[in-house]
Amino acid sequence: MSQAMNMYAPSIEQAANMILVGGHKKTVLLQGHMGTGKSAILNILSEKLPKHVASYFDCTTKDLGDIMIPNILAIDREGKESLPYVSFATNEELALHYINQPVIIMVDEFGKANPSVKNGLTRLMLERVMGSRKLHPESLVFATTNLGGEGVGDLLMPHHRNRITVVNMRKPQVDEWVEWGINHNIEPVILKWVKDNPQLFQSFEDVGKPEDNPYIFHPMEQRAAFVTPRSLEGASDWLKFRDKIDNNTMTASLIGTIGERGAMDLMAYVSMADQLPTLESIKKNPKDAKIPQSAAAVCMVVYRTLATIEREWVNAWMDYLIRLDKEAQGMFANGVRSEKYAKQSLVLTNKKFTAWALENNYMFAADKK
Repeated sequence: MSQAMNMYAPSIEQAANMILVGGHKKTVLLQGHMGTGKSAILNILSEKLPKHVASYFDCTTKDLGDIMIPNILAIDREGKESLPYVSFATNEELALHYINQPVIIMVDEFGKANPSVKNGLTRLMLERVMGSRKLHPESLVFATTNLGGEGVGDLLMPHHRNRITVVNMRKPQVDEWVEWGINHNIEPVILKWVKDNPQLFQSFEDVGKPEDNPYIFHPMEQRAAFVTPRSLEGASDWLKFRDKIDNNTMTASLIGTIGERGAMDLMAYVSMADQLPTLESIKKNPKDAKIPQSAAAVCMVVYRTLATIEREWVNAWMDYLIRLDKEAQGMFANGVRSEKYAKQSLVLTNKKFTAWALENNYMFAADKK
């Protein structure tokens, strides 16, 4: 990736907005690191455009015959018998049968497609037309692929690139991903591990030798598993079962998900997390529930609460929160104040939180300057 492309590489939200405003006219091809949420942009756009039909087209499973097939007709447009002619029926995944409704088409893994498939899709991506069918004018079309430098088979010819807008999407920053994780039920222990280890989100392009960062994918070294935002979500799924399997089995599952080095380091955080007060103890007895001894464990308690809090126990949590140090209290408040926090309204409307905020207004004075 060139220096300019590095400097101006958009985040996933910026990339989604680019497609939202211009995807009806121009096809954006997002190139990005594996496991960083390129495919999730279809969900982001669907939430913003609920009246559009979302369609996912996986290029890696297609050949030219999977795009459209001949449909022989023997009647003319007035319903009279005529000489046979050939029309073409398009693949359902391309959503061209929604004639009067706008659609969102994600052409996934375009760079890995067979050359014939790339050629077969170029008119759709350039003109929004396939065979005799034309997309609704408000329809969006975008494509995704991996970085060529990852060496996983992504290749585009100059005439393909010239028809579209090619944009390199950056990896999420640590704080962005932690904020996302809080709203998507990622295990708090993983959120804290990521927060303490920003190298987990480093790009291989910024790493000299593979051994300089043993956690991430590097094209110069074969690693069976490694850390990406996607594999971290997979590790979170495994950790939710840790009360049902032993540590040896849990470690094995994490090695197979995020790699050896990542698994060993994460398990050290897991042992710390298992010493936290239970949610039940905070809900039922907040004034006596255990306070963790280490700052890292306190941070995990705050992340866990942000992810799981419900209206019924906000009062109990506020009674517990004031027993924590001011840094932890500020961390919780800043999490609540984030624009993207899904449970913001149920906390901000709580009387105990409002009273705490008035009493600790000095903590947010810098935001007003």
